[in-house]
Amino acid sequence: MSTRAGQKIALFFTGRKHAGENLATVLAQRAKELGPPIQMCDALSRNLPKEFQIIVANCIAHGRRKFVEVAAKFPEECRYVLETLGEVYQHDAFCREQGMSPEERLGHHQSHSGPQMKELEKWFGEQFAERKVEPNSSLGQAITYMQNHWERLTLFLRQAGAPLDNNLCERALKKAILHRKNALFYKTQNGAHVGDLFMSLIHTCQLCGANPFQYLTELQQHSEELSRNPAQWMPWNYREALKQAAAPLHRG
Repeated sequence: MSTRAGQKIALFFTGRKHAGENLATVLAQRAKELGPPIQMCDALSRNLPKEFQIIVANCIAHGRRKFVEVAAKFPEECRYVLETLGEVYQHDAFCREQGMSPEERLGHHQSHSGPQMKELEKWFGEQFAERKVEPNSSLGQAITYMQNHWERLTLFLRQAGAPLDNNLCERALKKAILHRKNALFYKTQNGAHVGDLFMSLIHTCQLCGANPFQYLTELQQHSEELSRNPAQWMPWNYREALKQAAAPLHRG
């Protein structure tokens, strides 16, 4: 999933490569003059492309989920963690409601979420230092996960535009799972490639508020214009291309 320049783009890949290798294939086509992108993912090392410089952020939702899973056994401790993270998400929601720029959002999080995350980090350390939590317990493992990945989990406090979580990709994966169930898997590698292409187009249309069927139909009906300038026929701007194609020609 890409969110550059305010546009959400979905890219699906099926094959024998892991996520980091697939991402490296995409980044190989990235304009060299652009700075390193922000990659949001969970903490698995195989998610990272080794050949390219990136700014890595880890998913707070993955860390939060570990406390949700043990909340029944440690209700008071988990309540504090979950409520603190809930307030951080409320700050982020406020930034979206106000239409803040990435820089404004960063400043808001630094002022409001920063002190809360600092207190949470301090609380994590106290649980082990004061022997309130056994490190090998399920709660201790949840705390250790957050501590081990703290810098990347809190990138949103230092880098403009860094998201809180990877939920956008998590939701996109449901599309692939649904398609797999409907198609009963792919028969060939090429068939998988074609399926990935259409899933990418269809889900990107949904993210852009475009009707996938109408979009694909227009591509077929305007194949010549599409081949001449494909950049003008993306799910987020093809309506403008349609207007230009329909405009009458004025001759001098």
